[in-house]
Amino acid sequence: MTKYCLTVACPSKRGIVAAIAGYLAESGCNIVDSSQFDDVQNGWFFMRVGFISEEGRGLEALQQGFAETSKAFEMQSKFHDESVKAKVIIMVSRFGHCLNDLLYRWRIGGLPIDIVAVISNHSDYQKVVVNHDIPFHLIKVTKENKTEAEAAQMRIVRETGAELIVLARYMQVLSDEMCREMSGRIINIHHSFLPSFKGANPYKQAYERGVKLIGATSHYVTAELDEGPIIEQDIVRVTHAQSGDDYVSLGRDVESAVLSRAIHAHIHHRVFLNGDRTIVFPASPGSYASERMG
Repeated sequence: MTKYCLTVACPSKRGIVAAIAGYLAESGCNIVDSSQFDDVQNGWFFMRVGFISEEGRGLEALQQGFAETSKAFEMQSKFHDESVKAKVIIMVSRFGHCLNDLLYRWRIGGLPIDIVAVISNHSDYQKVVVNHDIPFHLIKVTKENKTEAEAAQMRIVRETGAELIVLARYMQVLSDEMCREMSGRIINIHHSFLPSFKGANPYKQAYERGVKLIGATSHYVTAELDEGPIIEQDIVRVTHAQSGDDYVSLGRDVESAVLSRAIHAHIHHRVFLNGDRTIVFPASPGSYASERMG
């Protein structure tokens, strides 16, 4: 039996849940988990249904058979095979804590993705990546070659068939063109001190101001710098007894954890874009253990 999930976003109206459940039952499928949300402010309905195809119907047949229902309710709908791992490209600069964390989780099976490449504008982590048998691409970025550099990055995306780009502390601003082409498919991570502490050494600034909470935010990348729809956030409490180095260390830990959870939510099709916001459904029972490892 194959585990699938169906994601749906559409204008809110009566009968959506019944229509979906009815179709899956008629198609020989058994629902194992379901999450839904009706946004009464903008009149949109979101749903994720996990199910097993007990009669062996394939993804294409399920999608085609659902076309009439999808059209009737004006749905943005898609069926997903949960056994297929998303192809992911990781981009990194000189802060390697998120990269190393993702590589470790991937290696032990806690992050079920297919890392098809790592791209960096520095060579610091080339050996680490190559030792994991993952292709490493050094693409230096300057003001003069930014357009050519991004073109090279996008060639790798297309050649590998990557479905998601993860900015694991990649310290270059992406162009509006790249953000538009990969809309909803680039995830970034950064500290949550913005807009208070900008620029270099934000943790040092936070320490000097006596901040009591250190946080991290993971979001989709848009043309508006660090203002894309938020997927995941978390915080850790600090006190006056901790040093500036403690702030940095704790910040790196929470950044790594938040980024991995955001990736989990995305690859399991639990994130729905809703204007400038996201709808993020909780992990299903079948994926809970691996997601907590993330």
